[in-house]
Amino acid sequence: MILIINTSGRDIELLLDDKHMHVEAEKQSTALPTAVNDFLSQNNVLMKDLTAIGVVVGPGSFTGIRMGIAYAKGLGIGLNIPVIPVNIFELYLYDTPDAFVALDSGRGDFFVAAKDLQPCTMEIDQVEVDQMKYPQTVGHLPFNLHNAKYIVENKIKANDLQPAIPMYLRPSYAEK
Repeated sequence: MILIINTSGRDIELLLDDKHMHVEAEKQSTALPTAVNDFLSQNNVLMKDLTAIGVVVGPGSFTGIRMGIAYAKGLGIGLNIPVIPVNIFELYLYDTPDAFVALDSGRGDFFVAAKDLQPCTMEIDQVEVDQMKYPQTVGHLPFNLHNAKYIVENKIKANDLQPAIPMYLRPSYAEK
C-alpha cells in the first residue's frame, strides 16, 4: 500500500489508494504526523502495511516541501520502505502528456515544464510564446493527486528509485 504526502501548498493532502484526506493546517510541521496517523487509522491501515511513500517534492512552498520530504524520509527509514519523489509537473503531465505546464510562482514569473522542456522559471512574455508550441496549457487548475499513486508505482516497476530532494527552480536568496 502506497501513502502519498503532499505538503507543497498551504495545507496537507494525503492519499492512500482511492482515499484522500485534505487537512487545513496552520502549521504543517505539527499537523502532519497527527494527520497521517488519523488518516491511516480511519482507513484501518497500519504503518507496517505501507510498501512505499510518495512525496511531492515541488515546486511549491519552500518550508512545506522540506518538511514533507523530511517526514516521508523518516517514515521510510523507520519502516524500511522506499520514498519516491513526485514533482508537480509529473502530476499534470500524467493526464495531459502533450501539455505545457505553467504555474504562477507568486513572485512575478512562472514555473514551467513540458515533456521536452526541463522544469525552469520563465517570465510571462516567454510563457506566452512557448506555450503556443503545445496543444494546451495546464497549471491554472489544481493537479490530480491521485496520479501520484500511478507515478510512484511506475517508478518502482522501472526501478527508478531516485532520492527525494526538494525541486528548487531558482537559487535561494543566500545563493544570490
